[in-house]
Amino acid sequence: MYRGIFSAALGSAPGAAFFFSTYETMKKVIKSTAGDKEHWTQHSAASACGEVAACLVRVPTAVVTQNMQVGHYNSFSEAVTTTLKHSGVRGFYAGYGTTVFREIPFAFIQFPIYEAFKKHWAAWQGSETTPLQGALCGSVAGAIAGGLTTPLDVA
Repeated sequence: MYRGIFSAALGSAPGAAFFFSTYETMKKVIKSTAGDKEHWTQHSAASACGEVAACLVRVPTAVVTQNMQVGHYNSFSEAVTTTLKHSGVRGFYAGYGTTVFREIPFAFIQFPIYEAFKKHWAAWQGSETTPLQGALCGSVAGAIAGGLTTPLDVA
């Protein structure tokens, strides 16, 4: 039941760090090229960049985790060394393009909604949103994006 949990946990924090550092950086870069005027498309584009970066960590993590879950390997080290030996570094990136193309629509929808919710909430209360309020905005935005992109997952 817990096969592959080590590799999943090992890749989780770096994957999120890659996403958010790229997202925040690109959000500023894209906004500055637009004369510092904010538009929802900037959040969509920045989130797409974030997904491309995050998948550099997420995909190898998923390759190792999934192979361990189906019983191809008995340990994390066996999964890594065998994949590297048989397929080289490219073996860890099997499915990278497919994964990126699956993740981008979700983030493309989620992040403009998330940013809009935070902006409206802050305007309503007259101050920036708290981390808890931001988490609530993100949860609702994620639920909306998930509902809209589920047909892409099952198609």
